[in-house]
Amino acid sequence: MASAADRVPDKDIFPDLDTREERATFDIDAVESIPVDMTVELGRCRMSIRELLQLGQGSVVELDNVAGTPMDVYVNGLLIAQGEVVVVNESYGIRLTDIMTAADRLARLPLNGRHA
Repeated sequence: MASAADRVPDKDIFPDLDTREERATFDIDAVESIPVDMTVELGRCRMSIRELLQLGQGSVVELDNVAGTPMDVYVNGLLIAQGEVVVVNESYGIRLTDIMTAADRLARLPLNGRHA
């Protein structure tokens, strides 16, 4: 009886990808309509529960970002860019000033529950 190492897969079932005339291509149309969540982070702060409970209408919360600092732009929780806040037709917007490279985004993907 032949061992598993001696068996050769049937070429009809597993065609050689290097010799196939038709190669699979990535169809961007298939993913363009998938919704994603974009978040722009103005800043962060840390406070105690006591301080949180004391907040009321008109309270000012100081954030860690200095005025003029680029805002972080996240898509589905992953940092993809930085930008500056703009006003467009009475609504806030973000002008992207620095977009992370694909390599940088891949390096920041979660690995075992933590970022690289």
